[in-house]
Amino acid sequence: MSVSPAETPGLRGLLSLAVAVVVVGALYFAREVLIPITLAVLLSFLVAPIAAFLRRWHFGRSGSVVVAMLLPLVVLMGLGAVIGTQVSALVQEVPEEQTVIVHKIDTIRDATIGNLDSFVKQAGKELQRAAAPKAPSAPVAGAPKPPERVSVVPPPVSPTDVAKGIIGPVLGPLAAMVIVFTVATFILLYREDLRDRMIRLFGSNDLHRTTTAIDDAADRLSRYFLTKFLINAAFGVIVGVGLALIGVPGAILWGVLTALARFIPYVGSFIAAVPPLLLAAAIEPGWGMVIAVLILFGVGETVTGQVVEPMMYGRTTGLSPVSVIVAAIFWGWLWGPIGLLVSTPLTLLFVVLGRHVERLEFLDVLLGDRPALTPVETLYQRALAGDPDEALDQAEAVLRDHTLVEYYDEVVLPALRLAAGDATRGALYPGQLERITETVEELLAGLAGHRDREDETGPTVGLPAREDWAAVWQGDAPVLCIAGRGPLDRQGCDIVAQLLGRHGVGVRVVGHEAAARTHIASLDTDGVAMIVLCYLDIAAAPSSLRYLAQRVRGLRPDVKVAAGFWTTKEDYERYSDFQAAIGARFYPTSLREAVDQVLGEAVATAARGRVVSADHEPEAEEHVFKLGLPLQPGAA
Repeated sequence: MSVSPAETPGLRGLLSLAVAVVVVGALYFAREVLIPITLAVLLSFLVAPIAAFLRRWHFGRSGSVVVAMLLPLVVLMGLGAVIGTQVSALVQEVPEEQTVIVHKIDTIRDATIGNLDSFVKQAGKELQRAAAPKAPSAPVAGAPKPPERVSVVPPPVSPTDVAKGIIGPVLGPLAAMVIVFTVATFILLYREDLRDRMIRLFGSNDLHRTTTAIDDAADRLSRYFLTKFLINAAFGVIVGVGLALIGVPGAILWGVLTALARFIPYVGSFIAAVPPLLLAAAIEPGWGMVIAVLILFGVGETVTGQVVEPMMYGRTTGLSPVSVIVAAIFWGWLWGPIGLLVSTPLTLLFVVLGRHVERLEFLDVLLGDRPALTPVETLYQRALAGDPDEALDQAEAVLRDHTLVEYYDEVVLPALRLAAGDATRGALYPGQLERITETVEELLAGLAGHRDREDETGPTVGLPAREDWAAVWQGDAPVLCIAGRGPLDRQGCDIVAQLLGRHGVGVRVVGHEAAARTHIASLDTDGVAMIVLCYLDIAAAPSSLRYLAQRVRGLRPDVKVAAGFWTTKEDYERYSDFQAAIGARFYPTSLREAVDQVLGEAVATAARGRVVSADHEPEAEEHVFKLGLPLQPGAA
């Protein structure tokens, strides 16, 4: 058996790889320039809603931007003053607690590795004793003198040097902050002009898509920053108040640092919890305060991360949890601590680009929270893998927002059509078709007892009771469902039977072989009021359905036939001439229509019976047209 050689990468793939390498290199080597600009852009997104609110209150364009930019500046200055005051107070308190810290460290060490430590010390002493040199003899004449000890005295520090040491480290961050605020101010002042230029540069040929992408990015980022800021501020206040009640020094400082650290995804709160834990261990001989601090951060972060944030964010960001972690690692490696802070909003920008730019769709697939596979593809994959439990889990998730018949119509039948098409082409491996069949059967069995809102508001609510239907419709199986000759048509019949059974209509399902030419004469049709033919894919065997319908009509010309080949309405229009050749009474385009048509026929017989007996023609028309069906046979 010969194996074909692996295909070489195409030119487009190599170019994409080269572009990615160049972009990453540019982000790394130009970080001194890109970081302030990135921070300015993100700050403008944070302040934009405030500026828009002030502008609506007639502050004017410039006035609203200046006031909006002053708010974060005042907040930063206030936080800096609070942090400086708290740090100076802690510097004076911490040395007094050094003995307690040392004592607790010794206690932990003795409780864990004390014996090992004593053994190592004893072994070290023995080794030193064995390797110790013997006492030196009397000095020999002419021997060199031992070296003299020399001490280096530093020169006196001048006031200029002190000023450089204090001001120098501050100038860099201060200059960066001035650049960030200046650029952010200009971005807000010329926001509309910059947006128009971006549209002209990247999407003048598709104004609708480009405008939607820009508005989507701005809206998501603004809502994310505002929501994140409010949540972090509230969490910082809770931590500060909790630490103050516990008795940890510098509670305000730790609350502020916790609020800032929570901008780092997932690990920010735990990093912020380390200093308060150390202080709690220092100021109390016991461990009660440490446990209280652990409970405060653990419970607070769990409630905030698992309850509050999902409730407030909803679908604001659209990022998957894995992408947030990977983005934090990538941007942290690329830009350091600043990269950790901006990793989530930058990743969000890439996701928005992926959703609106076709060539960048892979970004949305890799980083976004939308499922990589559609529900139809997911169900087909679970069926191929023979995993009915996962298929049932997916069904329960879909059924939270959809009725059962909608789930069957929009998910199950399209998945069955995919499977039937692969089986017809011979694309399935041995045993996969059996796994698909078993998975679908277990799925239907698991959903047999499902109840949704249609059970109270479905098509039979308010219609005549089953006891008022014609006698033929009150039998055990008034509907005969005949499967097509496709590999999964039988499962389509099972779905129809389950849906009709939920409305009190019994269904008997038979395979295609039961209606074959050699067996059609012996097909039991006693007590049958309607026959439903099920084909998942009529394109695979159009003549089969036509001849099957002819045989059924020849066997029971008095029974109405519904030919259901579940596909799109466009396909039904293509097969309009073919429908005339079939000669069926109904051609349902979905399971919903099939159920409504069968129930409508049952109700119509009851209504016509009451018209004859009580002359209630308006009531009959009301019941029939409530299902959207024609009253007269053969009507369009």
